[in-house]
Amino acid sequence: MSYIKTLAIMTIAASAFATSAMADPEHGPGGGPSGPGTASAGDAVSGNVNIYGHVDARCDITNDPVTLDLGEISNSNGTLNTGAVNGKSTSLTAWCNGAGSVMTIKANQIKLQNAPANTPSGFATAVDYTATATAPGNKVAADGSATAPNPQNGVTVGAFTGSINVALSGSSTTGGNSLLMLAGNYQGTTVVTLTPGL
Repeated sequence: MSYIKTLAIMTIAASAFATSAMADPEHGPGGGPSGPGTASAGDAVSGNVNIYGHVDARCDITNDPVTLDLGEISNSNGTLNTGAVNGKSTSLTAWCNGAGSVMTIKANQIKLQNAPANTPSGFATAVDYTATATAPGNKVAADGSATAPNPQNGVTVGAFTGSINVALSGSSTTGGNSLLMLAGNYQGTTVVTLTPGL
């Protein structure tokens, strides 16, 4: 009987202590100070910085202009020496950085400089020919000086860097190859145009 009583007293005493501790505003469970709780780090957050830029489509010909000297272009009999023109070529150094870049070419007559207002009968003062431009990747555009400008002769060359070969062919004297070439200095131009595109 004494054992049971003692156990009951100890239990009551423990309960009383717990009740007292809970009622104490200065202490929490277990006798520690009460408060809002221990601080902790939250989850990491991220912010994105979007970086933008652009590259304009461009083309450039870095060795413009180029000279192609044909030398004497007449035969000993005075007529046009087509061999002095046909097969002659030179190169332009160029680049384009856009996939939609287009190359066109325009051949202009090789004409006598300071030609007389009235050409003497039986003589010629101009040479027609075909100019062909070949860009890297075998992209070819051609034009004849005897024809009207043809903006449709363009070819898409895309992005490239390298040489554009310009070759002459199919030459003839304006008015017929039987005509004699009037003496003097002759000059013509072939214009290769690169139009950038995306």
